Amino acid sequence: MTGQPASRLSRRALLGAVLGVGTAAALGWAVWPRRQLDGAALSVRDAFDAAKAGEIILVDIRRPDEWTRTGIGQGAHPIDMRDAGFIAHLDALTGARKDVPIALICARGVRSARLSIALTEEGYTRVINVPEGMLGSSVGPGWIETGLPVTAYDS
Repeated sequence: MTGQPASRLSRRALLGAVLGVGTAAALGWAVWPRRQLDGAALSVRDAFDAAKAGEIILVDIRRPDEWTRTGIGQGAHPIDMRDAGFIAHLDALTGARKDVPIALICARGVRSARLSIALTEEGYTRVINVPEGMLGSSVGPGWIETGLPVTAYDS
């Protein structure tokens, strides 16, 4: 022992923990890694193949202006994640079942990762992220660069 009372060490440890948590919260989503969905991720090629085979429902959660610029991955259903009716649209695709495999794709995997976590917290049990996204990320080149087919978006 250092000769200091145990209660003083405990307060220091508590203060350090509080400061650490506060700092982590202040840095925000972009810096700190998030809870992953235990391997629930697919490459763009695997997502395309699984959607084509009817094994997953692939949902492009980007904005309409993004769909217009790049097109939508063939087999994907465009549902803007900002749409107030997002869950209703998703339920229409899944028959309102929360156990249907849903794969989410966005531009670079950031929004799809966050929405995957949010949907899981809402009770959806088979949410899959496509972290490469349409445009590529550190995980891989993305849908477009991989040369997978896209469908033009007609607003």
